[in-house]
This record gives sequence, structure tokens and C-alpha cells, in this order.
Amino acid sequence: MSTTDDDAREIVLRPDRPANGGEAVGRLDGRVVFVRDAIPGELVRARIVDDSRERFVRAEVVEIIEPSPFRVEPICDAARHGAGCCDLAFVSVEHARDLKAQVVRDALGRIGGFGADALDDLGIASTPVTGLGDSGTGWRVRTRLGIDSAGRAGMHARHGSGIVAGHSCAAPEAGMLAGLDDLELTPGGDLAIVADMDGGRHIIEIAPPRPVRRARRGARGAAQATRRRREQPRAQRVVEGLATAPHRVGDRIWQIPVTGFWQAHRAAPATYGQTVVDLVAAAGGCGDGVVWDLYGGAGVLAGAMIDVAGRADLGSVATVHVVDSDAAALAAAEATFDDGIVEVHRGEVAAVAAQLPTPDVVILDPPRTGAGAAVIGVVADADPDVIVHVGCDIGRFARDLALFGDQGYRVQEIRAFDAFPLTHHVEAIAALVPAHRRR
Repeated sequence: MSTTDDDAREIVLRPDRPANGGEAVGRLDGRVVFVRDAIPGELVRARIVDDSRERFVRAEVVEIIEPSPFRVEPICDAARHGAGCCDLAFVSVEHARDLKAQVVRDALGRIGGFGADALDDLGIASTPVTGLGDSGTGWRVRTRLGIDSAGRAGMHARHGSGIVAGHSCAAPEAGMLAGLDDLELTPGGDLAIVADMDGGRHIIEIAPPRPVRRARRGARGAAQATRRRREQPRAQRVVEGLATAPHRVGDRIWQIPVTGFWQAHRAAPATYGQTVVDLVAAAGGCGDGVVWDLYGGAGVLAGAMIDVAGRADLGSVATVHVVDSDAAALAAAEATFDDGIVEVHRGEVAAVAAQLPTPDVVILDPPRTGAGAAVIGVVADADPDVIVHVGCDIGRFARDLALFGDQGYRVQEIRAFDAFPLTHHVEAIAALVPAHRRR
């Protein structure tokens, strides 16, 4: 590893492991280097783009000197032209899953506090990140696009607030992005696009955020202000299809707002539901049948539990309490379930859960920020026999498992999934049981 003679901002190095975030990790003069667009094991020339931290620097590849055998021609046209969608489109799908498995093990050890023996006992080293039956493209059933100043829809740029129009992402299902250039769209707005259970397309235009005075707090403050503006309620109009889209899991159909939450991968809801059921059964079943489904949204995981209730290894399900702050998602749950088993509760999860009947099983599916200490404290105080934790950010997932460990719970099993092919994201599901009980 060295700096080049002609440009002190460029370095040559061979990164040796993946990082949670999509970079490859190397070292330079005792400092960690996170390299974007590199694959561990290959020799690259990279330009340093951020050296403001004492312990590490960030860099981007400018030349591949010795390419990895797993490097492929990027299969996402939008990413190839600077979009922030498919950040691992230059890595073979199979090898990307191997890299994600390494990231899972690293996060559990470094953040979760799992020692090597504990990881081996859980089979993390040998357990792969499981794909959801796809080749890496055409899996996404919902996407969000920006609209540029000329009224063209496109993916958001990887750096900055630009829009990459005229180049399609490889992830959405076939037909989802067809003909968008023919639409009359409002510059500065956003598009929410969904493919429903039959492949029908639904498009909602979201009005541009309201302008605000220029921030005076530097680049970080300006970025935070922009993010808050985009998160504020904005006017919507139906461009194509309907304002809600039907999605089927098993024998149930949910009507979900096009701008609402649903799993991006078509196979994810059924896969996660089956995984939760399997983990609960392996941990001893439902006991007296009181289940908490925290951050439960429209109740897909609740439905999975109800559908197999009475199975010998699972037991009965008497009541599922679905808790979420999203009124639209809970309304979809109420409209879907009419068997009297599901009860919905709207509010902040920790506060609401503290008032619920004592659970036998708790399912948590928090946002990327994770569950956190307050929610985990309430769950642990309720003393369930089984906890199933779904994590969509592996770092915060590992942190949450460590917090459960502090509360007297041990991890019994972990499964990881490649639910966002061509990206660095990996999702994981863990079953936990009280450490003092062996079931």
C-alpha cells in the first residue's frame, strides 16, 4: 500500500475484507481504509475522498490493477451511471452473498459481543446468506424515484441530490419502469411505484417538498434539513392504477397504500413468515398462545402464526397483539383480519407494549434503527418464552442481540437472507430464549 507519486490523494492497496455498508476494508499506515467499488482480494488504485477522521479514511476506486475473479460487468444500468441503487452490481450474486455472510459474522462478533465459540455453536461460519429464489434482478415490487428539473423520473444519485434519469435500475420487476418518460411529472417531486400481486402497476406522484430558507449549519445541517423536508406530509396524486395495491401472502390479501410499507422483495413476506414460525416451533412453541407482534405493520407475521396454529410443534395462538405507529398499516391489518384473534394497537412501541397482557412469544420487526434499549427492556421485563427478532440493518441487529443478552436472553438460532440482491443490505432473523431455561 502506498501513495502514488503523481497524486498524494491516491493510494494503491489490496483490501482484505468486506464492511457493513458495501465497501472493502484495507489498511494504510496504521489507518483503516474503506474503499468503495472494490472487492476484497483485488489490487486497486483508489482516491481518498474523506480523511477527516483520525482512525480511518474513505476512498473510491479509480483503477482495478488486479481484478477479483468475482468481478462482473455491472448489470444495473442506473448504478453504472452513478445511481445509488445497486451498489454491488459489479460483484457476482453468489460471491456477494459470501461477502454478506462475512459481514454478518463480523457484526455479531464486533458489535454483538459473540465470541468465536458462540458463533461456531450457532453455525454462523458455515450457514450461508440465503437467496430468495432469484438471479439478482427483477425482484423488487416497490420502488421510489425522484423527478429531475426536466420532469424525468430516475433513481437518486449515489452522491448528492441529483437524479439519474434515462437509465433503469435492474432491481424492479419487468414493466415497473416502462414508459415513465411519457408521463407528465412535477419537477422536484417523487414517484412511488408498486407492482401488485398480479403484476399490475400503481404509480403515485408525491409533490415536491416545501422550500425553506437556506440552512446556516454547514453541509450536515443542510442535509438534515433536506431530509426533514422530504419526510413531511406532501400532496399526492394517482398517476396510474390505484392509491392502494393488493398483496397476497398465503390465502390472505392485504390492501396497502402505494406509498406505504411492504417488503420490497416479492418473496420476502412469505419467507419471513415461514421462518418466524419455524423458529418459534424449534424454541418450544407458543405456550398459552399470547403473541406480541411489535412493529407489526399490516400483520403479515401475525398471519403466518395464525395460519399454522394448532400444529403439534407450535401449539395454539389465542391472541396476537399487533403494535405499530403507522395508522395506515394498522388499518390494513384490521381490514384483513376478521377472526377476532388479532388486536391492533397504535402508538410508540415501548409505551404500548408495557400495557399489554403477558406474552408467551414476542416478534419484533423494527425499522433500520433497530429496537433499542427501551423496547428491549419492556420485552425482557415481560419474560416471554420465545423472542424472534427480525433485523434489516445487521449492525443494529447485532447491537439489539447484545442488549437482549444483557437482559438474560441467549440466541438459539440465526438465519440470514439476501432480500436485496445487488446491494450490500442483508437481513437476519434470530430466535432467543431465556438463558436460564433450556427448552
